[in-house]
Amino acid sequence: MTYKIGIDVGGTFTDFLLVDENGNLEIYKVLSTPEDPSIGVFNGLLEMAKNQVLSISEFLKEVERVVHGTTVTTNAVLTNTVSKTGLLTTGGFRDTLQMRRGIREELYNNKYKPPPPIVPRHLRLPVTERVDVEGNIVKNIKSGDILAAINKFNREDVKAVAICFMHSYANKTNESIAAKMVKKKMPDVYLTVSSELLPQIRFYERTSTTVLNSCVGPILKGYLRNLTKKLSESLFDGALLIMQSNGGVTSPHIAQEVAASTLLSGPAAAPVAGIAYTSTQKYKNFITVDMGGTSFDAILVENRKPFVTTEGKVNLNALALPMMAIHTIGAGGGSIGWINEGGLLQMGPKSAGASPGPVCYRKGGEEPTCTDADLVLGYLNPEYFAGGKIKLDIEKAKEAIKKKIAKPLNLSLMEAAAGMYHVINVNMASAIREITIKRGYDPREFLLVCAGGAGPIHAAMIALELEIPKILIPKESSIFCAAGMLFSDLKHDYVRTYHTIFSKDNTDINRLIDLLKEMEDEGHAILNKEKISEDKHRIEYSLDMRYLGQYHEVNIRIKKEHILEFDTESISNIFHYEHDRLYGYSLRKEGTRIELVNIRVTAVGITEKPGLQKESYQGPDATRHLKGSRLAYVPSEKDYREMDIYDGMKMGYGNHLAGPVIIEQVNTTIFVPQEYTVDCDAYGSYMLSLI
Repeated sequence: MTYKIGIDVGGTFTDFLLVDENGNLEIYKVLSTPEDPSIGVFNGLLEMAKNQVLSISEFLKEVERVVHGTTVTTNAVLTNTVSKTGLLTTGGFRDTLQMRRGIREELYNNKYKPPPPIVPRHLRLPVTERVDVEGNIVKNIKSGDILAAINKFNREDVKAVAICFMHSYANKTNESIAAKMVKKKMPDVYLTVSSELLPQIRFYERTSTTVLNSCVGPILKGYLRNLTKKLSESLFDGALLIMQSNGGVTSPHIAQEVAASTLLSGPAAAPVAGIAYTSTQKYKNFITVDMGGTSFDAILVENRKPFVTTEGKVNLNALALPMMAIHTIGAGGGSIGWINEGGLLQMGPKSAGASPGPVCYRKGGEEPTCTDADLVLGYLNPEYFAGGKIKLDIEKAKEAIKKKIAKPLNLSLMEAAAGMYHVINVNMASAIREITIKRGYDPREFLLVCAGGAGPIHAAMIALELEIPKILIPKESSIFCAAGMLFSDLKHDYVRTYHTIFSKDNTDINRLIDLLKEMEDEGHAILNKEKISEDKHRIEYSLDMRYLGQYHEVNIRIKKEHILEFDTESISNIFHYEHDRLYGYSLRKEGTRIELVNIRVTAVGITEKPGLQKESYQGPDATRHLKGSRLAYVPSEKDYREMDIYDGMKMGYGNHLAGPVIIEQVNTTIFVPQEYTVDCDAYGSYMLSLI
């Protein structure tokens, strides 16, 4: 028997999806180990091996592929525990990281302060050199400056170096000279060169991205070396792939070189899984939400294409590598309830995490959390959490909510718990508004796909807040990102800046084609290196364009034929349409000229995907799966009611229920309020429909 494994390391739980050669799926979930995430990974692998009645070595011998999403780089940036990094930059621009864009980033927040630069000023060292916007070397590089900087970096015990010079995207000669000297004098240091990582305009974004890559590089490199060593010692001989923030996967070797591509990579697998699961329902437009123990992630998918951005931020630091446009807030099962200075109830963003966790975990937590409120409201079974592996203490949860929330607000226990439940639901609904209404989309026109261990308890109330009529909850929702990783293709992004007026008179078509060919060749080469056969290669093309005089550009997808035939009319029409869709207007009739800014290529290596197994038809009657009943809170009635509890592990295709009911699975619980009905589809997923 051979297996494939998807692994998603979260802040509270590490999720696993095991798929055998027959397409059978098994879900595993263990507590994360933030001090060393590989411990949690191996705890899950040991549990799998035990269930297969095999030793860990016997089991891993049978594993063909492991796709792993890691949070080590993200956590390092969020907690400011990155590697000590030095920056070499053009003289006169050493304070770019501190000055940022020089604009008010939060217009209505007079107290806003940007974070301190990742690289302190004494390690941001200027270099005498200069290249102009056309790529001409105006001032040759002064090697003495490089040597002096290297000596200082060595004295300061710097672990990583970032090199970012002005206009190096147009001519990388000076950066290459500096990089060669650093490699020679500091062979063990982690080095990132901006012209290799991100050869495009916008100096601050390029500098910030280069620094982010360097400061997390040694951390990811050490983690992956540790993980691959443990796997090798356990006789794993399959393929290990690492999840990236662009929704694709890559080899550990490539991931170590472009470490910043793993920042915020975990949630990027959710829309990939969403595309796989919604395809069975024939939906093309949907919103994927993932509520785990620590955070709530939302992304909009239109025509089965997730939104991708090159204007991402990690802890307010700019990241210009292509990444899923995921909106994340601190709202999860571990989100702590508290009362602000104005006496208002708040939920999150601070989380109890995996340790100490919610109060009901009995691991030393003292602050009431979302999970504690869900337990008190009757949505969770204290004897069946995680299939009975974790026994929840409802009395401790009640005590904490009474002490910290109910008493200060002069509320009953039920009102306090219900208030916590309502506030976090409103927070999550607001996050969805950010990716829909603010972009000109009506959330009511999209299917809501709910994931995460905590999500299905809250999904219907979030949807009700937004008047979303349909909700899809896959049976594997609790490990949705782990599932998405097994559906992901290998993906590598390339960019070249070519700034020109876009027209047949001003654009050099030969230069454009040459740049495309250069990036295509790089993409094919790296996919060949990853042992992807040529027939599995797919190349995607896009352009960053804007109206003349605009500051920000719009990315548009195009076909290669548009470039080869230099079909300026078709490309311009695509741009006008996309601009109108995003911003509500276009300047087509005014005849405003269009600028080309960047050319982008994405090289995709198609991987073999697990199939979704169809179930046999059970019929609408689900009464034989009734487990019992318990008192649970009904939001519309603002009171408890005896509510039927169904066994979700036994429910199947055709089963129909009307709310209010609770459906329990080993790894999640689904609350169906009285405004919704629920039907099981042919693949075991639950479809909730607004009555």
